[in-house]
Amino acid sequence: MNFEEHAAKPLLARYNIAVPKSRLAHTPAEAEDAARQIGPCVVKAQVPTGKRGKAGGIKLAGTPGEARQHAEAIIGMTIADWPVEKVLVEAQTAIAKELYLAILNDSATKGPMLLFSAMGGMDVEEVAEKDPTAMRHFAIPISEGPTLAMAQEAIAGLGLEAAGDELTATILNLYRAYRELDAELIEINPLVVTTEDHVVALDCKLTLDDSAAARQEAVAAQAAPERTTDLEAKAAAAGLKYIELGGSVGVLANGAGLTMTTMDVIAHYGGKPANFLEIGGEAYTKAKTALSILLENPNVKSLLVNFCGAFARTDVMAEGVVNAWEELQPDIPVFFTIHGTGEEEAIALVKERLGIEPYDLMDDAVKAAVAAANTRSAA
Repeated sequence: MNFEEHAAKPLLARYNIAVPKSRLAHTPAEAEDAARQIGPCVVKAQVPTGKRGKAGGIKLAGTPGEARQHAEAIIGMTIADWPVEKVLVEAQTAIAKELYLAILNDSATKGPMLLFSAMGGMDVEEVAEKDPTAMRHFAIPISEGPTLAMAQEAIAGLGLEAAGDELTATILNLYRAYRELDAELIEINPLVVTTEDHVVALDCKLTLDDSAAARQEAVAAQAAPERTTDLEAKAAAAGLKYIELGGSVGVLANGAGLTMTTMDVIAHYGGKPANFLEIGGEAYTKAKTALSILLENPNVKSLLVNFCGAFARTDVMAEGVVNAWEELQPDIPVFFTIHGTGEEEAIALVKERLGIEPYDLMDDAVKAAVAAANTRSAA
C-alpha cells in the first residue's frame, strides 16, 4: 500500500514529527482559498510517485492568485503515468539545511534499516553517485529498536548540533511509526532544519505491508488506489492473485512462495516470466478462470505449471488445470512439474488426458519452457 503525501504526513504528525500546515485542494478555486488561509505556500501535485518537482508538479506561490494559477497548471498533468487530480497547498518553510531520513525493510539484514544523509532533497541514487559515503546505514535490532546513541551517531559530525535533540527525537519517533503502522518504508526527503533550528518533514513517502491491511484498517483506507491492468482487475474480481509482467513464460503454481521461486528460476535460465499467478488454497477451484486470464496476455508464448503439494493434493489441482486446458484448448506449449501429495495420480492424469510427460526436475521444466517461449517469440 502506497500513500500520497497528503495522507502520509498526518500519520507523521501523529508520532510527534513536525509537518507544515497544509490543505488539500481538488480545484484551482480550492487552492486559492487554501492559500488565502495559509499565506505564502507551495502547491504540490498529489500522486504516489517521486520526482514531482522535476516534472513541474511543485511550485512556490506568494499570493492566492499564484496558487490558483499553479493549481490550474498542475491539476490535469500526468506524472510517471499518474494523472494529477488534486494538489496539496502547504505553508512555505524557511529552510537552513535539507536532510534525508528513512527507515525501511532491509533484505540483507532481514530487519529494519535506518538511513540518514545530510544530502537531502536529492534522489537516493543521486546521493550514492555523488558521494557513496554520504548515506549512513544502521541496522536496527528488531527486538530492541534504535537507541538514542544510534540516533546521535547518525547525525554526528554534520554540523547539526543546534537541532540535535529534535533530530534524534524525530529518528526515534519515525521508527515507532514504522513499527506501529506495519510499514515497509517511511522516507522523509527532505527533512529540513529551519532557520530557527527546528526540524520539519517537508515530504513523506510511505509504504505499508499489504498483509497488514486487516490490522491497519483505518490507515489502509487512506492508501492510494493501486494501478492495475485490465487482466489484473479481472483476476482480482475473481479472487485470484495475479500480477502481469513483461515476459513470455506464463507461470501457474500453487502458493506464493513456489510461484516466486519459479519466476526466479525462469530468470536464472535466461527467460522472463509473463506473470505471477498462484492457485493455492481454494483457488484451485478457479483453474479455468486463472488459465483463461493468463492466456489473454498475448505475450505468453509458453506455460509452466509447477505444483508441489503438502496439505493440498496435486492431483486435485492438476485435474482443475487439465479440465480447463481441454475446454479452452490453447495453442501454446505447456510444461508440468509435479511433486508432493497425490503426485502419482496427478502425473498419470496429465499423461493420459493431455499426452504430456511432466518433468521430474523443476529446472528441466523451466529450461524447456524458456526455450519454447524464445523459439515462438523469434518466429
